[in-house]
Amino acid sequence: MRAFLLIIFLLGIRPAFAIADENDTRLRELQAAVSADRIEQDIDRLVGFGTRHTLSETDSDMRGIGAARRWIKSEFDKISADCGGCLDVFYVSDFIEGEPRIPERTEVVSVIALQRGSLDPDRIVMMSGDIDSRVSDPLDGTSDSPGANDNASGMAGVLEAARVLSQKKFAGTIIYAGLSGEEQGLFGGKIVAQHALDNGWRIKAVLNNDMIGNIEGVDGVIENSTARVFSEGTRATETPEEARIRRFTGGEVDSPSRNLARYIDRLADEYVPNLDVLMIYRLDRFARGGHHRPFNEAGIPGVRIMETHEHYDRQHQDLRTEDGVEYGDVIEGVNFDYARKLTSLNVVTLANLAAAPPIPSEVEISGAVSSSTTLKWSRPTGRAARNLAGYRVHWRRTDAPQWTNKMDIGDVTEFTLENIVIDNYFFGVSAVAKDGAQTPVVFPGPAGSFGE
Repeated sequence: MRAFLLIIFLLGIRPAFAIADENDTRLRELQAAVSADRIEQDIDRLVGFGTRHTLSETDSDMRGIGAARRWIKSEFDKISADCGGCLDVFYVSDFIEGEPRIPERTEVVSVIALQRGSLDPDRIVMMSGDIDSRVSDPLDGTSDSPGANDNASGMAGVLEAARVLSQKKFAGTIIYAGLSGEEQGLFGGKIVAQHALDNGWRIKAVLNNDMIGNIEGVDGVIENSTARVFSEGTRATETPEEARIRRFTGGEVDSPSRNLARYIDRLADEYVPNLDVLMIYRLDRFARGGHHRPFNEAGIPGVRIMETHEHYDRQHQDLRTEDGVEYGDVIEGVNFDYARKLTSLNVVTLANLAAAPPIPSEVEISGAVSSSTTLKWSRPTGRAARNLAGYRVHWRRTDAPQWTNKMDIGDVTEFTLENIVIDNYFFGVSAVAKDGAQTPVVFPGPAGSFGE
């Protein structure tokens, strides 16, 4: 390696920018710090509330959605105390009524823990899980509904991520969210997404974790080495004019959510042992929904992270045994080491996103009827850009699922790839921090924009 660098020096060639390996070391340490035992304890505690149905009682300290959300807040408060008050913990709520699954006026309450960034605190990444559970009848708020995998596993993952990540400081802000009302119509996500818009939160990525603990599928497959990441292909907020641009320049598979999925896939390969991400080119499972969707509909990039093999007998079922088949979402169906693995994927993704510089904005591309392709973008200024080392350009064949080629180009705002014809590839830009943390790749134009 030293000989190679000496040759570069003698030839007068310089690397585009220098980065340290600090981020690589940090990500490996954080991934290893995630505990299956703590996740198991949290799932067991959530199951112990009997039911967490949105319409269940709220006054008891032992049973129901009220007890569950107060316990989650108390856990976030403990985590904050352990990091010197680094988390701002609060509720976000609103009243819902007149809906098929919430007919009577009901307060839907989510729990938020905010870890503010040191350089760019207005730039936010978020991990979410669901507090609520249900049985066969979506209006049954009294029967036992353990919801061990759906979705105590995701909520426990959020708590564990907060424990691990709160011990470090990051340039950007991280939000850990327990969302309510998912089973009744995604209402917690809708309320929090609207709260984010009303309060000017610049959320750049939402990692929604919904069922991350099951390895035994209804198809008979038992497997713990893959996870699915669902992402929308075209932004839900695309305007007719933006659709016209996309029709002629591309971007159908390069929404910010889709490039967030590629980012997660790459990090799994590099930092999570024995885990392969399956990028599913669909908003969610066929004709089904999850709590990342309200954020997508608000123009906020988001994906769903979950197990590969679902077991439908353990979802939304009354606890019972029929013809020798056991139904119900009980804790015995959760694999805690697998939940640890998927939680650690969230941890390294959040850490890399939060440690990175601002995501490139106003990315433009040109090169029609030319032998070369030119990319341009805006550079941030001030404190937010203090950790910026430079930029990377990326390209891939139009039928390639992942970015295959990259080039470090320095701290510039324009670069031309000579003799690379624009018609044959897709292109993008990412920003790199001085410690090596990198943003997702941004596809040019409105189709790929992560916003300002």
